Amino acid sequence: MMDFFAALANPAFPFLRNALVAGLLSSVLFGILGSVVTVRRIGSLAGAISHAVLGGIGMALYLSSTVAPGFPPIAGALVFAVLSALVIGLVSLKAKQREDTVINAIWVIGMSLGLLFMARTPGYADPTTWLFGNILLISNTNLILLAALAIIVLILSLRFYAQIEASSFDPEFASTRGVPVDKVFLLLLSLTAIAIVLLQTFVGIVLVIAMLTLPAGTATVFSRSLGGMMLLSCLFAAFFSVAGLASGWLFDLPVGAMTVIIAGIVFLVVSISKVIKK
Repeated sequence: MMDFFAALANPAFPFLRNALVAGLLSSVLFGILGSVVTVRRIGSLAGAISHAVLGGIGMALYLSSTVAPGFPPIAGALVFAVLSALVIGLVSLKAKQREDTVINAIWVIGMSLGLLFMARTPGYADPTTWLFGNILLISNTNLILLAALAIIVLILSLRFYAQIEASSFDPEFASTRGVPVDKVFLLLLSLTAIAIVLLQTFVGIVLVIAMLTLPAGTATVFSRSLGGMMLLSCLFAAFFSVAGLASGWLFDLPVGAMTVIIAGIVFLVVSISKVIKK
């Protein structure tokens, strides 16, 4: 472990410090949005969005290699993510019986479009980085975007906490009290979609859904309110991020995978301990 802290202080490894900052910023998004995703039980929706993002990435890579040089992959990913979130959200609100079908359709269509675009992209477009992520390659621009989104999500969650809590636990009652439940739901889905695009740099679009659910799932054992769950989830996510980064660095293993494995082990241990205690 001392080798890891020595590397953090070493000027020759600025990317490691960037990765640490990215992990801590990501923990705010994982904790707050993950708590809402867990409470509202929309993990499958977030999973569909995270996989549909590949379609936007593939489209951006194709456009940047043909008709729009320099078109950033993150722009295509954001377009696909927000559109997918709005479509899934509207179907979930208006046609509940078709929700599963639409979720699965967007999931597979998005990934398939991404692979088709990449197949037609001149040269070789390797989707591995986007699928599994590499926090050690995070850029300063991504750090700024992560910080901005984390601040926005934190401010919105504090400002509209009562509305978020009411619409998460009892949307029917919240609606009768004048809370715009549908708008809150669509806004949360859109913010989750944007966060997924930025966080895929951390763990990749395949594993991002795990970090949106595991810290929050662990926090539910110890918390009795949505606010407490958000706070504990942020702390758990920060711990998992730092532990994953340190273990990945020390053992020369993928940081994203190590982070999710550590988070999964802690979640299982806590859950099993709760069952045994009962």
